[in-house]
Amino acid sequence: MALSMLVMGCSQGDKAKSQNNVTTQDTSHANTMTLSWNKDIGPLNPHMYAPNEWFAQAMVYESLVQYEEGGKIEPALAESWDISKDGKEYTFHLRQGVKFSDGSDFNANIAKKNLDAILANANKHDWLELINQMKSVEAVDDYTLKISFKNPYYPVLQELALIRPVRFLGEAGFPDSGNNTEEIKKPIGTGPWVLSEYKKDEYATFTRNENYWGEKPKLEKVVVKIIPDGETRVLAFEKGELDLIFGTGLISLDSFKSLKESGKYEAKFSEPLSTRVLAVNSNKGATKDLNVRQALQYGLNKQALIDNLFYGFEEKADTLFAPNFPYSNLGLKPMDYDIEKAKQLLDESGWELSDGKQIREKDGKPLELDFAYVSDDNVQKAVAEAMQGEYSKLGIKVNLVGSEYQSHVEKQKNGEFNLIFSETWGAPYDPHSLVATMRHPSHGDYQAQLGLPMKKEIDQKINEVLISTDEKTRQDLYKYILGTLHEQAVYLPISYISNIAVYQKNVSGVTFTPQQYEVPMQDIEIK
Repeated sequence: MALSMLVMGCSQGDKAKSQNNVTTQDTSHANTMTLSWNKDIGPLNPHMYAPNEWFAQAMVYESLVQYEEGGKIEPALAESWDISKDGKEYTFHLRQGVKFSDGSDFNANIAKKNLDAILANANKHDWLELINQMKSVEAVDDYTLKISFKNPYYPVLQELALIRPVRFLGEAGFPDSGNNTEEIKKPIGTGPWVLSEYKKDEYATFTRNENYWGEKPKLEKVVVKIIPDGETRVLAFEKGELDLIFGTGLISLDSFKSLKESGKYEAKFSEPLSTRVLAVNSNKGATKDLNVRQALQYGLNKQALIDNLFYGFEEKADTLFAPNFPYSNLGLKPMDYDIEKAKQLLDESGWELSDGKQIREKDGKPLELDFAYVSDDNVQKAVAEAMQGEYSKLGIKVNLVGSEYQSHVEKQKNGEFNLIFSETWGAPYDPHSLVATMRHPSHGDYQAQLGLPMKKEIDQKINEVLISTDEKTRQDLYKYILGTLHEQAVYLPISYISNIAVYQKNVSGVTFTPQQYEVPMQDIEIK
């Protein structure tokens, strides 16, 4: 879904720093890496969402377990765990000797305080079924934490590995009220990095956490410069002001191609991590009609779009989730490009293209669709413009509605779209976490599905699949859920998304992780 930067904004850097107890550090050091982001990192509350940016939260805070390549769950703050026979109790044996960045101890009591604070505001996290299923938390002793669940929820460990909201804030970071939805006093975590200097909307400096329990990063400092515009970011990189550009949408793919082919820099992209997809609103205007939704599928030449805009860097997507994700290899028939079939479907629904007219009409009304995208996402904008041209060939007028990220999220929540950009969430979320959110009105997936005649049945099947203990039953339920959504054409998958990395020749150790919202800095070095 997307990313952000720190604290309450002030015009003076000193004021911002005093409000958050962040001290100023000298960032001019040979072992410092500088990268850029397109927005402020936010207050770095580990339990909350936008305007907190994922990658920055992941630098400061850690989870009980870690999701690794191939879906393997590895120890993190918990060294081991036991699961009861009925699947309703997880007992975690916490790593001893772990300290927060302020020197205080991580133990079962502070872990319980964090989880209790999350549960006290469970309505803020109702998108995450882990929290809905969580019943109680017990500190059995100093280093034993027991979490009890209402049902045997099968993705417990995967969702405990997420970047948010189940990560841990030090005692001194909690507000006096204890309410974790309020602004925190200071971002105190157990992770490898500490926020040491910050000026809202300009920069943030992270220094290595010398109290870190694990292997310390090779870098000593990371400076994050806030540059909203992609082309300005490229110019800064070419001038040597940035060491690394990492992620999706931060620069155009034209710029990525140009930088890669120049031979002056290192450039690579990851394996596919998630799906670039449009949600198609079954409850608004012309897209209420199944024929129109299917015509949008058949009327888009995805491969040409990918070849022209992505230069082959991304792979065409035919289904919401790639077949290599759990429960997703269902043999669903792709709706391949067939412009004549698309025209036929529109004709059958009464959307006629009269002589001399460019736009189809029905009952005197033009076939117009509102297409929402994030205005500062270079890739979304390019794709939206290309699709606008493609659909004009079908006699569909597409109105492009670009807005900043928060406004875009509101459009998702309110169903103010015919088409809207989205992404699946990749590992370790897919398919269970994304499917779980489809039941919640505050999510664009719910809004897109609201006009489906079988929406209640879909939601009921989702309830069942999340707590099913039988593998075959679970597979059958996913087949109904994902198969029905595919047939109803409420998602228009475009391509499988990869992260990109472009970096200077003196930078080494740049890798990718299974979680697309992390910037893996552990092994990066500046020569």
